[in-house]
Amino acid sequence: MATTPGRIRPWRYLAGFAGIVVVLYALVAFTGDRSFAPKLGIDLQGGTRVTLTARTESGQVPPRDQLIQAQSIIEQRVNGLGVSGAEVVLDGNNLTITVPGDQGEQARSLGQTAQLRIRPVVGQPIAATPATPPAGQQGGATAPPAGQDTGGATPPTGGNTAPAPAGGGGRPQGMSSDPAAPVVDGTVAPVAYSTALAPAQQQPTPPPGGDQDPAKAAAIAQAKATRQSTDPATQQQALLALDCNAADPLRGYDDSSLPLVTCDQNKTAKYILGPTVVEGTQIASAQASQNQQGVGYVVDLSFKSDGSKAWGDYTAAHIGEQAAFVLDGEVVSAPTIQGALYGNTQVSGNFNQQQAQDLAGVLRYGSLPLSFEASDAQTVSATLGLASLEAGLIAGAIGLALVFVYCLFYYRVLGVLTILSLILSGLVVYAVLVLLGRWIGFTLDLAGVAGFIVAIGITADSFVIFFERLKDEVREGRSFRSAVPRAWVRARRTILTADAVSFLAAAVLYILAVGQVKGFAFTLGMSTVLDLVVVFLVTHPLVALASNSKIFASPALSGLGTVAKIGAQRRRQPRETTGSGSGTSRRA
Repeated sequence: MATTPGRIRPWRYLAGFAGIVVVLYALVAFTGDRSFAPKLGIDLQGGTRVTLTARTESGQVPPRDQLIQAQSIIEQRVNGLGVSGAEVVLDGNNLTITVPGDQGEQARSLGQTAQLRIRPVVGQPIAATPATPPAGQQGGATAPPAGQDTGGATPPTGGNTAPAPAGGGGRPQGMSSDPAAPVVDGTVAPVAYSTALAPAQQQPTPPPGGDQDPAKAAAIAQAKATRQSTDPATQQQALLALDCNAADPLRGYDDSSLPLVTCDQNKTAKYILGPTVVEGTQIASAQASQNQQGVGYVVDLSFKSDGSKAWGDYTAAHIGEQAAFVLDGEVVSAPTIQGALYGNTQVSGNFNQQQAQDLAGVLRYGSLPLSFEASDAQTVSATLGLASLEAGLIAGAIGLALVFVYCLFYYRVLGVLTILSLILSGLVVYAVLVLLGRWIGFTLDLAGVAGFIVAIGITADSFVIFFERLKDEVREGRSFRSAVPRAWVRARRTILTADAVSFLAAAVLYILAVGQVKGFAFTLGMSTVLDLVVVFLVTHPLVALASNSKIFASPALSGLGTVAKIGAQRRRQPRETTGSGSGTSRRA
């Protein structure tokens, strides 16, 4: 005997769904960090939001393509740091970095230009003087901590170079205790000039077209005229006048083909550097590792072929001289070259593990095409995030309760099956959220919660389609049991079509949207797919089981009493018509 279309064996489908639930929660319990809590976004668990404002040398609006390139590089840096749930959104001329949880401090360094250059050190560095000497102390050289090692560049395998005091170490060898006496080639030279700048150098003409911030453009032009001058006397003036504690207008704007007067990253030494030998664009890879020849961490660099040859040729020709690793215009370390380096190179600078990893990350993905400054850094408290989560859960609970009340009032026993299906759907959704947070770093934000709330309506809509089709079949005169398979065959095509349209809309929204809207689209699309699983493996089998039960099939409990009466009347009408026709025939 052929099987009636739409008739199934309910327990097989329910067993299949139970198997899916068991597998999901087994993965939750025995894989990853075994946490049963999904990852939350910044608006639910708190975090940091940093706004970076692009700067240009002329003060003009930065080109759009450079902003997009900078956004892409910063996104790569975020992913390289292992920060999950972070966003980099382009808003006008600003880039907004959002980092959830307690990883916000890393976001503050992501806007670093990361323009690494290797420059020769001219002469010897001098100690930096404080901007405001303490009371009772005459202005003079800052005494760095004795014995502090600033590290250097050494080959990973052993030993071609030795670190030289630089950028945060003790007084460089040959340095005079007189802060006003410049040191050139290890000897003290008398001061034979005034530290005041010439009038032409004090007020340079800003580049044309700087209609946004002429003051910044003028500061950059003045710094270039003095600190990147090719005149030795001007370089010495700039060296003495340089305040390492002040904001550096040349940060990200120095010309690689010109000399540079600058400070080290610790603000304790000042350098005169020559033109760039190797650009950071020649770096092939950068990895942080523990210093095998001392304490702390180092950054291992490998160069591309052209960069490796240029660096090897330079080190071979300048043994015994210092070379400075300059990051965004500041000296990271300045080791003394003790041999030719054609292979990998290490950069050390008293880094701890986090500093080394951050530096390796920004060097690995290249320098930004623009210079950025942090115009706003906002910390979102966990308390505010908890309040947002509670508000979202309350909204979802209210929506779910309204659906429950409507289903119980209108469908009765079928409404109970709807509630049970929604609860089982929630179990699957929760397990999938936890697993996605582990596997792809998905974080649930407030927009995602809104997507789940909307998905409740989509799931309930599938139930309504099935139940209304079932009522139509009963209204036509069929029994509850015979109506279920026929109603399912006619309803499932409509359910598939409706869910396909919802999923397509969510997919398009996810592709085109930015920011938190992506979270809404993702959860909406995921819930739509899971809706099909629940309707096919749970709702339909439960209704089929209910139709085989005398208790649940009762018109008073099933909510089909009204349509059952109409169906009974339609079943009687053909008999009455047939009986009257027979009587007429007999009378004839």
